[in-house]
Amino acid sequence: MSRSRQSINAAVSVALYQEQGYLVVPNVLSEAELKAIRRELAELVARASGVTENDAVYDLEDGHTPAVPNVRRIKDPDAVMPSVAALIRHPGMIEILSQLIGPGVRFHASKLNMKSAGGSAVEWHQDWAFYPHTNDDLVAVGVMLDDVDETNGPLCVVPRSHRGVIHDHHANGFFCGAIDPIGSPIDFSSAVELVGSAGSMTFHHVRAVHGSAPNRSTRSRNLLLFQFGAVDAFPLVHPVDDLAKFDQMIVAGEATIEPRVTAGPVRMPLPPAPSQGSIYENQRAMANRFFG
Repeated sequence: MSRSRQSINAAVSVALYQEQGYLVVPNVLSEAELKAIRRELAELVARASGVTENDAVYDLEDGHTPAVPNVRRIKDPDAVMPSVAALIRHPGMIEILSQLIGPGVRFHASKLNMKSAGGSAVEWHQDWAFYPHTNDDLVAVGVMLDDVDETNGPLCVVPRSHRGVIHDHHANGFFCGAIDPIGSPIDFSSAVELVGSAGSMTFHHVRAVHGSAPNRSTRSRNLLLFQFGAVDAFPLVHPVDDLAKFDQMIVAGEATIEPRVTAGPVRMPLPPAPSQGSIYENQRAMANRFFG
Protein backbone atom coordinates (compact mmCIF):
# COMPACT_ATOMS: atom_id res chain seq x y z
CA MET A 1 0.00 0.00 0.00
CA SER A 2 1.41 3.37 -0.95
CA ARG A 3 2.16 6.00 1.65
CA SER A 4 -0.36 8.35 0.00
CA ARG A 5 -3.20 5.86 0.61
CA GLN A 6 -2.15 5.56 4.25
CA SER A 7 -2.25 9.33 4.74
CA ILE A 8 -5.27 11.03 6.23
CA ASN A 9 -6.78 14.32 5.15
CA ALA A 10 -5.49 16.71 7.79
CA ALA A 11 -8.10 19.32 6.98
CA VAL A 12 -10.99 16.92 7.58
CA SER A 13 -9.95 13.85 9.58
CA VAL A 14 -7.81 15.59 12.22
CA ALA A 15 -10.60 18.08 12.69
CA LEU A 16 -13.05 15.18 13.12
CA TYR A 17 -10.81 13.57 15.75
CA GLN A 18 -10.48 16.84 17.64
CA GLU A 19 -14.22 17.50 17.53
CA GLN A 20 -15.61 13.99 18.06
CA GLY A 21 -12.78 12.24 19.92
CA TYR A 22 -12.40 9.31 17.52
CA LEU A 23 -11.38 8.39 14.00
CA VAL A 24 -11.60 5.30 11.78
CA VAL A 25 -9.00 4.87 9.03
CA PRO A 26 -9.64 1.99 6.59
CA ASN A 27 -7.12 -0.36 5.00
CA VAL A 28 -3.98 0.60 6.91
CA LEU A 29 -2.62 -2.96 7.12
CA SER A 30 -2.03 -5.31 4.22
CA GLU A 31 -3.36 -8.88 4.07
CA ALA A 32 0.19 -10.19 4.54
CA GLU A 33 0.59 -8.18 7.75
CA LEU A 34 -2.75 -9.46 9.03
CA LYS A 35 -1.86 -13.08 8.24
CA ALA A 36 1.38 -12.84 10.23
CA ILE A 37 -0.45 -11.55 13.31
CA ARG A 38 -3.25 -14.12 12.99
CA ARG A 39 -0.78 -16.97 12.66
CA GLU A 40 1.09 -16.03 15.84
CA LEU A 41 -2.19 -15.42 17.66
CA ALA A 42 -3.49 -18.89 16.72
CA GLU A 43 -0.30 -20.43 18.10
CA LEU A 44 -0.70 -18.54 21.38
CA VAL A 45 -4.34 -19.56 21.75
CA ALA A 46 -3.43 -23.20 21.10
CA ARG A 47 -0.87 -23.05 23.91
CA ALA A 48 -3.57 -21.72 26.25
CA SER A 49 -4.82 -25.30 26.55
CA GLY A 50 -2.11 -25.76 29.14
CA VAL A 51 -3.19 -22.73 31.18
CA THR A 52 -5.82 -22.97 33.92
CA GLU A 53 -5.83 -19.42 35.31
CA ASN A 54 -4.90 -15.88 34.31
CA ASP A 55 -1.16 -15.29 34.09
CA ALA A 56 1.29 -12.75 32.65
CA VAL A 57 0.27 -13.62 29.07
CA TYR A 58 -3.35 -14.79 29.14
CA ASP A 59 -6.59 -13.36 30.46
CA LEU A 60 -9.15 -16.18 30.24
CA GLU A 61 -12.90 -16.17 29.74
CA ASP A 62 -14.83 -17.68 32.65
CA GLY A 63 -15.76 -20.67 30.48
CA HIS A 64 -12.17 -21.52 29.53
CA THR A 65 -11.10 -25.16 29.85
CA PRO A 66 -7.96 -26.99 28.64
CA ALA A 67 -10.14 -28.92 26.21
CA VAL A 68 -11.80 -25.78 24.85
CA PRO A 69 -9.40 -22.83 25.25
CA ASN A 70 -11.21 -19.50 25.46
CA VAL A 71 -8.94 -16.47 25.78
CA ARG A 72 -10.35 -12.97 26.10
CA ARG A 73 -7.05 -11.05 26.16
CA ILE A 74 -3.38 -11.47 25.32
CA LYS A 75 -1.51 -9.20 27.73
CA ASP A 76 1.41 -7.22 26.29
CA PRO A 77 1.34 -9.00 22.92
CA ASP A 78 4.32 -6.96 21.72
CA ALA A 79 6.40 -8.99 24.21
CA VAL A 80 5.32 -12.41 22.86
CA MET A 81 4.37 -11.76 19.22
CA PRO A 82 7.14 -10.51 16.89
CA SER A 83 4.56 -9.36 14.33
CA VAL A 84 2.97 -7.06 16.93
CA ALA A 85 6.35 -5.73 18.10
CA ALA A 86 7.15 -4.81 14.50
CA LEU A 87 3.81 -3.10 14.06
CA ILE A 88 4.55 -0.54 16.80
CA ARG A 89 6.59 1.46 14.28
CA HIS A 90 4.32 0.89 11.28
CA PRO A 91 4.84 3.96 9.05
CA GLY A 92 1.17 4.35 8.18
CA MET A 93 0.11 4.31 11.84
CA ILE A 94 2.94 6.61 12.95
CA GLU A 95 2.06 9.07 10.20
CA ILE A 96 -1.50 9.29 11.52
CA LEU A 97 -0.39 9.56 15.16
CA SER A 98 2.08 12.31 14.28
CA GLN A 99 -0.78 14.36 12.88
CA LEU A 100 -3.06 13.69 15.85
CA ILE A 101 -0.68 14.13 18.81
CA GLY A 102 2.80 14.74 17.30
CA PRO A 103 5.37 15.57 16.27
CA GLY A 104 6.79 13.58 19.19
CA VAL A 105 5.06 10.23 19.85
CA ARG A 106 5.82 7.59 22.47
CA PHE A 107 4.55 4.00 22.61
CA HIS A 108 3.12 3.02 26.01
CA ALA A 109 1.65 -0.49 25.92
CA SER A 110 -0.29 -3.07 23.92
CA LYS A 111 -3.05 -5.59 24.51
CA LEU A 112 -5.09 -7.87 22.27
CA ASN A 113 -8.76 -8.17 23.15
CA MET A 114 -10.34 -11.31 21.75
CA LYS A 115 -14.08 -11.81 21.34
CA SER A 116 -15.16 -15.21 20.22
CA ALA A 117 -18.90 -15.82 19.85
CA GLY A 118 -20.48 -14.70 23.11
CA GLY A 119 -17.24 -13.02 24.20
CA SER A 120 -17.24 -10.61 27.14
CA ALA A 121 -18.38 -7.00 27.08
CA VAL A 122 -16.18 -4.15 28.26
CA GLU A 123 -18.24 -1.68 30.28
CA TRP A 124 -18.18 2.07 29.65
CA HIS A 125 -14.99 3.78 30.79
CA GLN A 126 -12.36 6.38 29.98
CA ASP A 127 -8.74 5.30 29.55
CA TRP A 128 -7.70 8.51 31.32
CA ALA A 129 -9.15 7.12 34.54
CA PHE A 130 -6.51 4.36 34.47
CA TYR A 131 -3.42 6.43 33.63
CA PRO A 132 -3.66 10.23 33.87
CA HIS A 133 -0.64 12.18 32.57
CA THR A 134 0.64 15.75 32.67
CA ASN A 135 -1.35 16.42 29.49
CA ASP A 136 -4.03 14.48 27.64
CA ASP A 137 -2.43 14.12 24.22
CA LEU A 138 -2.80 10.35 24.44
CA VAL A 139 -4.60 8.09 22.02
CA ALA A 140 -5.58 4.43 21.80
CA VAL A 141 -5.20 2.70 18.44
CA GLY A 142 -7.41 -0.28 17.64
CA VAL A 143 -6.19 -2.59 14.87
CA MET A 144 -9.04 -4.66 13.44
CA LEU A 145 -7.80 -8.21 12.92
CA ASP A 146 -11.28 -9.30 11.77
CA ASP A 147 -14.08 -7.60 9.91
CA VAL A 148 -16.06 -5.68 12.53
CA ASP A 149 -19.76 -4.89 12.24
CA GLU A 150 -22.67 -4.09 14.55
CA THR A 151 -23.17 -7.72 15.60
CA ASN A 152 -19.76 -8.88 16.83
CA GLY A 153 -19.10 -6.44 19.65
CA PRO A 154 -17.53 -3.37 18.02
CA LEU A 155 -15.79 -0.67 19.99
CA CYS A 156 -18.32 2.09 20.72
CA VAL A 157 -17.41 5.72 21.50
CA VAL A 158 -19.63 8.51 22.87
CA PRO A 159 -18.90 11.48 20.57
CA ARG A 160 -17.43 14.63 22.16
CA SER A 161 -17.17 12.94 25.56
CA HIS A 162 -13.41 13.63 25.51
CA ARG A 163 -14.25 17.29 26.06
CA GLY A 164 -16.18 16.70 29.25
CA VAL A 165 -15.53 15.64 32.82
CA ILE A 166 -13.65 12.63 34.10
CA HIS A 167 -16.38 10.38 35.40
CA ASP A 168 -16.13 8.43 38.62
CA HIS A 169 -14.74 4.92 38.00
CA HIS A 170 -15.13 3.71 41.59
CA ALA A 171 -17.48 1.31 43.35
CA ASN A 172 -17.77 0.92 47.12
CA GLY A 173 -14.86 3.28 47.57
CA PHE A 174 -12.44 1.37 45.29
CA PHE A 175 -11.40 1.88 41.69
CA CYS A 176 -13.30 -0.49 39.40
CA GLY A 177 -12.37 0.78 35.95
CA ALA A 178 -15.93 1.52 34.85
CA ILE A 179 -18.64 4.17 34.98
CA ASP A 180 -21.80 3.28 36.88
CA PRO A 181 -24.56 3.63 34.24
CA ILE A 182 -27.28 4.12 36.86
CA GLY A 183 -27.74 7.84 37.31
CA SER A 184 -24.93 8.70 34.90
CA PRO A 185 -25.54 11.88 32.87
CA ILE A 186 -24.02 10.27 29.76
CA ASP A 187 -26.32 9.65 26.81
CA PHE A 188 -25.07 6.18 25.94
CA SER A 189 -27.61 5.95 23.10
CA SER A 190 -25.52 8.52 21.21
CA ALA A 191 -22.51 6.17 21.05
CA VAL A 192 -21.04 5.47 17.62
CA GLU A 193 -20.05 1.93 16.63
CA LEU A 194 -16.57 1.88 15.09
CA VAL A 195 -16.90 -0.70 12.34
CA GLY A 196 -14.75 -1.59 9.36
CA SER A 197 -12.91 -4.28 7.47
CA ALA A 198 -9.89 -6.18 8.78
CA GLY A 199 -6.77 -4.03 8.50
CA SER A 200 -8.60 -0.83 9.41
CA MET A 201 -7.59 1.17 12.49
CA THR A 202 -9.53 3.14 15.06
CA PHE A 203 -8.11 6.05 17.04
CA HIS A 204 -9.79 7.39 20.17
CA HIS A 205 -8.83 10.10 22.63
CA VAL A 206 -7.75 9.04 26.10
CA ARG A 207 -10.69 10.89 27.68
CA ALA A 208 -13.35 9.52 25.31
CA VAL A 209 -16.06 7.40 26.95
CA HIS A 210 -16.11 4.01 25.25
CA GLY A 211 -16.99 0.35 25.71
CA SER A 212 -18.12 -2.69 23.74
CA ALA A 213 -21.04 -5.11 23.95
CA PRO A 214 -20.69 -8.91 23.97
CA ASN A 215 -20.11 -10.60 20.63
CA ARG A 216 -23.60 -11.69 19.54
CA SER A 217 -22.47 -13.20 16.25
CA THR A 218 -20.85 -16.51 15.36
CA ARG A 219 -17.66 -14.73 14.18
CA SER A 220 -14.61 -13.61 16.11
CA ARG A 221 -13.83 -9.96 16.81
CA ASN A 222 -10.16 -9.68 17.65
CA LEU A 223 -8.90 -6.16 18.27
CA LEU A 224 -5.23 -5.33 18.84
CA LEU A 225 -4.90 -2.19 20.96
CA PHE A 226 -1.91 0.15 21.25
CA GLN A 227 -1.57 3.06 23.66
CA PHE A 228 0.48 6.04 22.52
CA GLY A 229 1.12 9.49 23.95
CA ALA A 230 2.89 12.72 23.14
CA VAL A 231 6.58 12.59 24.05
CA ASP A 232 6.09 15.42 26.57
CA ALA A 233 3.20 13.65 28.38
CA PHE A 234 4.56 12.14 31.61
CA PRO A 235 2.60 9.68 33.79
CA LEU A 236 1.15 10.72 37.14
CA VAL A 237 0.26 7.28 38.53
CA HIS A 238 3.46 5.35 37.78
CA PRO A 239 6.34 7.88 37.63
CA VAL A 240 9.25 7.24 35.29
CA ASP A 241 12.00 5.34 37.09
CA ASP A 242 14.11 4.33 34.06
CA LEU A 243 14.49 7.27 31.67
CA ALA A 244 16.56 5.35 29.13
CA LYS A 245 13.92 2.62 28.83
CA PHE A 246 11.17 5.27 28.70
CA ASP A 247 12.91 7.02 25.80
CA GLN A 248 13.46 3.77 23.91
CA MET A 249 9.68 3.75 23.42
CA ILE A 250 9.72 6.95 21.34
CA VAL A 251 8.53 6.20 17.79
CA ALA A 252 8.62 9.75 16.41
CA GLY A 253 10.34 12.98 17.46
CA GLU A 254 12.92 13.71 20.13
CA ALA A 255 13.19 12.94 23.84
CA THR A 256 12.57 15.58 26.49
CA ILE A 257 12.74 15.90 30.27
CA GLU A 258 10.38 18.88 30.26
CA PRO A 259 6.82 17.61 30.69
CA ARG A 260 4.08 19.74 29.17
CA VAL A 261 1.56 20.41 31.93
CA THR A 262 -1.94 21.44 30.91
CA ALA A 263 -5.02 22.06 33.00
CA GLY A 264 -7.42 19.14 32.91
CA PRO A 265 -9.63 17.05 35.18
CA VAL A 266 -7.83 14.21 36.95
CA ARG A 267 -9.26 11.58 39.30
CA MET A 268 -6.66 9.10 40.54
CA PRO A 269 -7.36 5.33 40.22
CA LEU A 270 -7.01 4.89 43.98
CA PRO A 271 -7.59 2.97 46.16
CA PRO A 272 -6.77 0.22 43.65
CA ALA A 273 -9.36 -2.24 42.43
CA PRO A 274 -9.98 -5.24 44.71
CA SER A 275 -9.61 -7.50 41.64
CA GLN A 276 -6.25 -6.57 40.17
CA GLY A 277 -5.29 -7.53 36.62
CA SER A 278 -6.92 -6.55 33.34
CA ILE A 279 -9.94 -4.29 32.95
CA TYR A 280 -12.13 -7.41 32.99
CA GLU A 281 -10.93 -8.19 36.49
CA ASN A 282 -11.23 -4.58 37.66
CA GLN A 283 -14.82 -4.38 36.44
CA ARG A 284 -15.90 -7.38 38.53
CA ALA A 285 -16.37 -4.88 41.39
CA MET A 286 -19.03 -2.87 39.53
CA ALA A 287 -22.31 -2.38 41.30
CA ASN A 288 -24.36 -1.98 38.11
CA ARG A 289 -23.71 -3.03 34.53
CA PHE A 290 -24.87 -1.52 31.27
CA PHE A 291 -24.23 -4.47 28.95
CA GLY A 292 -25.34 -7.15 31.39
